Amino acid sequence: MRTAGYGKAAAGILACLVLFWGTWSLPQGLSAGERIPEVRIADGKGDWGYPNPFRHYPRGPGYIRMSWVFESLAWKDQNGFVPGLATDWRYDPASQSFVFDLREGVQWHDGEPFRPEDVVFTIQYFQKHSYSWVSMESLAGAEKTGPQQVTIRLKKPDASFLTYVGATMPILPEHIWKHVKDPKAFNEPGAYIGTGPYRFVEFHKAKGTYLYEAFDGYYQGAPRADKLIYIKAGNPLMTLLSGKADLVNIKPDMAEPLKVKGMTVLENPRGWNKKLMINHRKTPLTGKRFRQALAHAIDSQAIVDKAHRGFGSPASFGLVSPDHPFYNPATPTYAPDPARARELLASLGYKEDAEGFFQKDGEPLRLELLASNITVAGENASDRDGEVMQQQLEAAGIRVDLVHLEQGTTDARVLNWEFDLAVSGHGGLLGDARFLNRMIHPEKTGSVNSARFGANAELLELLEAQVRE
Repeated sequence: MRTAGYGKAAAGILACLVLFWGTWSLPQGLSAGERIPEVRIADGKGDWGYPNPFRHYPRGPGYIRMSWVFESLAWKDQNGFVPGLATDWRYDPASQSFVFDLREGVQWHDGEPFRPEDVVFTIQYFQKHSYSWVSMESLAGAEKTGPQQVTIRLKKPDASFLTYVGATMPILPEHIWKHVKDPKAFNEPGAYIGTGPYRFVEFHKAKGTYLYEAFDGYYQGAPRADKLIYIKAGNPLMTLLSGKADLVNIKPDMAEPLKVKGMTVLENPRGWNKKLMINHRKTPLTGKRFRQALAHAIDSQAIVDKAHRGFGSPASFGLVSPDHPFYNPATPTYAPDPARARELLASLGYKEDAEGFFQKDGEPLRLELLASNITVAGENASDRDGEVMQQQLEAAGIRVDLVHLEQGTTDARVLNWEFDLAVSGHGGLLGDARFLNRMIHPEKTGSVNSARFGANAELLELLEAQVRE
């Protein structure tokens, strides 16, 4: 029996999207103790980069494909932090240090033993060569403090340390990486030596296929599946139905029909959002009242209904959804109100032309809106967000040039501030307090998902205080 699964919508600034993520179950004919020959996973993108920390694509599926090979000190399950390369850990507030007791008997894929020195080296290496998924800003340093013990010292209290360092940072083998001067160019076999449950065998960039083989020396025992195979599929659902894949994403309206076919559908937590990125460095978007006009012009529920067939829920203007434990009930709201949007624009000196569109000093008010197929857990999600949003903004008197681009191109333009408005989506809203900091703070210059907004000093102070709490 093959399986599929789905994730409930998380909230974004404007609208949120429901997509589906599947997982595999025990194939028919195999008993609970038998090894599974292979698990085939299909998605529509294929290429998520090479699976090491410096060569994988920065979005989530790239990290996951790397994490089969490279492991972190801790990990997380549905109940919280669990041991990884470390068996336990503790925080010493007097010295602002985390002490990790490391697991014995772990070996790298090349047979070399895993040592405390590898952890110390990894931190020093990432301090010199930044890795986008792990912030080193709060770390003062690390040292070996016992035969199987490492102490990591902080510059300041950091509530998110376990999430973003302990349970995210992939540990590198010192005996290989100490010789690597340019990690982004390193593509020798040693670049894929980790301690994880699978060895990386092959990535075919043009075809978008990956092959991993089980590491029989894995410290938790050999994995159940002998091979993991990722394949690129133009239609992942048909690939699942035809028996060529065991795991795919599905669209929300397919959940019930697939259950009828005997498939298992799994539901993800609400940790993904869709939002409108605004270039707040560019006139007229620099103005708060202008941004408020945009907020009144856009109807989130209509986007959910028209672009996502009702699957999803309107988000808050504070990034997290109203049912999130971090949600502030005092978060401002902006009711969909095109008339109010027009009032705000008129108060800024804009005049309506004969067609009902605004202009100022003879120049039409025109914005470019970038839209692309958003990828969730490896699957492209085509939708009508940009089209619906264009209609809503034009109903409020703002001319909109809708531009559809490949996601990587959109990401690059957002990072380089070469845009007016852009529809974007991302997960990561279920973790630690730092996610708000990461999605807003102006110093997060390398994150395509960050608003990089620094105009409100009080907001920045609160973001920093939350991380220290």
